[in-house]
Amino acid sequence: MESHDETGCQAPERPILCINSCGFFGRAATMNMCSKCYKDKLMQQEQVKLAASSIGSIVNGSSSSSEKEPVVMGAVDVQAEPVERKILSTEPSSDSSLSKFVQMPMKEGSTRCTTCRKRVGLTGFNCKCGNLFCAIHRYSDKHDCPFDYRSTARDAIAKANPIVKAEKLDKL
Repeated sequence: MESHDETGCQAPERPILCINSCGFFGRAATMNMCSKCYKDKLMQQEQVKLAASSIGSIVNGSSSSSEKEPVVMGAVDVQAEPVERKILSTEPSSDSSLSKFVQMPMKEGSTRCTTCRKRVGLTGFNCKCGNLFCAIHRYSDKHDCPFDYRSTARDAIAKANPIVKAEKLDKL
């Protein structure tokens, strides 16, 4: 058997635990951190750089320019106008437009099979005909579905596969 000096191979490094003590193994390329901790560290460094640059731009008054110019503030005259106060009552008014919204109750869908009137609750199946059915009547042949599946499928196929006609070739 040959030694590792003769073959040029190096002995494998022993695994190093992450320096953040997260329980995963780190590598020398990621500063002895696992990949998750390394990514978190890079994100944190980017956020620090971004915060420092934004603070610098706020202090200098320039948003994206590289030149450092002092900011000169001018005087601004602001005139305040009196604020109009309105008192709103919490009692219902006799306004007819508001009564339309109050009188319309939320319509809940039926929770019964359209064919056998069995209670289906959340396990009901909505058909393309717009009705709700139980597990027995969910198929279109079981409840005499009026929805035209054939023409719908034919239109979908025609739309997905347009007719392609090649130009006629000139005869020699």
